[in-house]
Amino acid sequence: MRTVTLGVSSVHDTQKQLGAAFRGEHGGEFISFATVELLWKVLTAKRWEILQAITGQGEMTIREIARRIGRDVKAVHGDVQALLLAGVLDRAESGRVVFPYDAVRVDFTLRKAA
Repeated sequence: MRTVTLGVSSVHDTQKQLGAAFRGEHGGEFISFATVELLWKVLTAKRWEILQAITGQGEMTIREIARRIGRDVKAVHGDVQALLLAGVLDRAESGRVVFPYDAVRVDFTLRKAA
């Protein structure tokens, strides 16, 4: 099973993960955001619904995604474009959209105010 972790990561932490990957160390698959606010800006409730519908499903057309979640194709197209730009979704050679993971984990820490 292929799992991706969506999380908040500083530039320094992301560089450490990248360095480990270049050394051949497998630390998992990550999609990182600079802040929690950016994570929630990109992963709105409607976009999370899209991820739920396509996780582990292979390549899909935007029309198929819209049908599965019961939303307008144009609205889904806009959300898919935002997820593509953020690097959350990929575009397959066929032109279809793909989220190549079987599971998603969201990881960030909320700390007390200073």
